[in-house]
Amino acid sequence: MITKAYKYLSAGLVTFCVAATMVSCSDFFEQESDHVMFDDQHRLDNATDTIYSVTGIMKKMQNLADRTILLGEARGDLMEVTEATAADLRSVALFDISDDNKYNQPRDYYAVINNCNYFLANVDTLLRNSRNDTIFKREYAAVKCFRAWTYLQLAMNYGQVPFITEPIMTKEQAEALESGTTRDLQYICDWLISDLTPIANDLYLQSHGEHPYYGDIGYRTNSSMFYFPVRVLLGELNLWGGHYKQAAEWYYRYISQRNGNNSTYPTGTDRVEWANANWTGITSSWGSAFASEAYATEGELITMIPGDSIPYNGNYFELRNVFNSSDAVTGEWHEVSLTPSQSLIDLSAAQTFCLYQGGDTIYAPADIGFADYQTGDLRLYAAYNEGHTYHNNQRVTTQTIAKYRTRNAHIWRRQMVWLHMAEALNHAGYPRFAYQILARGLSNKVIRSEVIPYYTADSTWIKTFDFPDTRYIARSVTEITGTPNMQGLHSRGSGLAYINKYYAMPNDTTITDSLAQIAYQQNLIDEMIADEGALEFAFEGLRFYDLMRMALYRNEPAFLADRIYARRGSDNVDAVRGEIKVDLNEPRNWYLKWGGKIGY
Repeated sequence: MITKAYKYLSAGLVTFCVAATMVSCSDFFEQESDHVMFDDQHRLDNATDTIYSVTGIMKKMQNLADRTILLGEARGDLMEVTEATAADLRSVALFDISDDNKYNQPRDYYAVINNCNYFLANVDTLLRNSRNDTIFKREYAAVKCFRAWTYLQLAMNYGQVPFITEPIMTKEQAEALESGTTRDLQYICDWLISDLTPIANDLYLQSHGEHPYYGDIGYRTNSSMFYFPVRVLLGELNLWGGHYKQAAEWYYRYISQRNGNNSTYPTGTDRVEWANANWTGITSSWGSAFASEAYATEGELITMIPGDSIPYNGNYFELRNVFNSSDAVTGEWHEVSLTPSQSLIDLSAAQTFCLYQGGDTIYAPADIGFADYQTGDLRLYAAYNEGHTYHNNQRVTTQTIAKYRTRNAHIWRRQMVWLHMAEALNHAGYPRFAYQILARGLSNKVIRSEVIPYYTADSTWIKTFDFPDTRYIARSVTEITGTPNMQGLHSRGSGLAYINKYYAMPNDTTITDSLAQIAYQQNLIDEMIADEGALEFAFEGLRFYDLMRMALYRNEPAFLADRIYARRGSDNVDAVRGEIKVDLNEPRNWYLKWGGKIGY
C-alpha cells in the first residue's frame, strides 16, 4: 500500500491526490462537489487511505501558499504596487479588501482545518506493524502541525475566528459554528501550545522522526520539506502568545535537536560582502539560502509549500510572475506587480558596512555614489536586480528578485528561527542576549562573557542555552581554532557586525536603574530586530506579521503604522496615508473581515 502511494506521489509534478477526507460546509464551510462525506464509522486504518489523506491535506494547503506570502508582503512597508498590479492585490496593499477579493477566502483555511480535524478524529494511531512499531503516529503528528500552522495564519489575518477541533460533517453543524463564539489569537495560541507540547515531548517521535517521509516529489523535491517542525511551531505560537521565555526555549530546542543529539544547526557564514577596502568587488554566498531546496542537516530551508511548474496543472503559484518581469514559463516580458519600496532602499543604504583588513576596521563610504544598491547593507543588491529589455520595439525596465526563481513557496528558514529567538529573548528581558545573535553569533564563550555577567540572577536559566565552543565557532578577527560556522545575523550583509562601532549594544550611561536600562535597551533592540528582519527577509512574506507582533508587544500601533505610511520614503508619508483606506493606528484595521462572520 505504501509503495503504491509513493509511486502516486512521485509520478510527476506536485499535483497531489485529493484525499478521501475532503470535508467542508456552508459559507466558509461551504460544501464542494469534489469533497466526499464519510459516515461516522469510517476509520483511517490502512496505508492507502491514511497516506492519501495526508497528501490530500497538503493539496488543500497549496491554496494558501500565494496569499501567505502576499498578505505578509503587500501590506508591509518593503514593497510597493505598480501600474500593472491587479485589482485584488492592489486592494490588499491599500487595506481595502472586500469579501470577494481572492486573497480573502477563509473557506480555504477551513478546508485544511476541517480535513485535519477529520483525519485526527479517525486515524488509527494504535495500529502497529509486525515489529510492534506504531504505523501512523508520524502522520498524526504532522497533521496536528498542519492544523496548528493554518489556525495561526487564520488568526493572524482575521484576529477573531470560529475555532473548532472536531470535524464539521453537516450543514447544521457548520451554521452553528459560524454563528457561535469566535476565539482570538491569544486563545488559539494557548490552545495549540497545549495540543502540540505532547508531540514535541513524545519519545517515539524523537527517536523515529516527527513527520513521515514520502520520497522525492516531482523534480528532486524532497518531501521532508513539506512539514512544519513542531518545535519551531511551538516557538512561533509562544512568541505570538506572549510567552517569551518559552518561545526562546522552543526555538533553542529545535536548533539543538534538529539533527539529533549533540548536533549543530548554526547560522552559517553565508554572506555578501566587499572583497577589499578598495570597494571594487563584491563576493556573495548569501544567495545559497534561496538556491537549494535539498534537505540537508545544516540546510537553510526548513519548510515550503510545493507548487506546480506548469500553470494548467492547477496549483501553479503566481509568486514568480508577481516579483519577476520574465515569465517563469514562457520567458516573455511583463510588468511586475510588486517592487521594492523606497523605505527598503533607504533602510538598506542607511546601514554601515564594516570590513576588517590589515589589522584595521574600515567602513565603506556612504557618499561616493555606489551603484546598484551597493551603499550600506548588500543584501538588497544581491537579491534585487534591475535591467532592461525591448518589448514591441520599446525599451522597458526589467526586475528580477533572486528569492523567486522557484515554483515553490518558502515558508520557514533557518535565519528566521535565530532572529525570532532573538526577539523572544529581548522581550523576555535579555536584550544583551538578543544582541549577540544579531552582532556576533552564539557560543558558550560568548554567553559566558557577554550575557551572564549582566543577568546573574538568571544565570541558571541562561546556561540552559548550550552552544558548545567546539561546535559553535563564530567568525572572528582574532585567531580561532576550527572552521567558523557562526556569525551575527547582521554580518550577512553589513560586514563583520560585532566590531562595527555603528552597530553597538545600546547602553545609556545616564540611566542608573537597572530595570530602566533594560527597558531602554529592549526598545532599541526591538528596532534593530525589525530592521534586520527587513534586510534579511525582504519579499518573503514575513514583514507585516513581524511589524504587527512587535506593535502588539509594545502596545504601540504607530510602530506598524508609521513604517507602512513611509513606504515611499519620508517625504511621501501623507500620500500613502491618503491612499490607504483605513487608519492603521487602530489595530482592528490590521485584520481582514469576511461576511460579517469572521474578523473584528
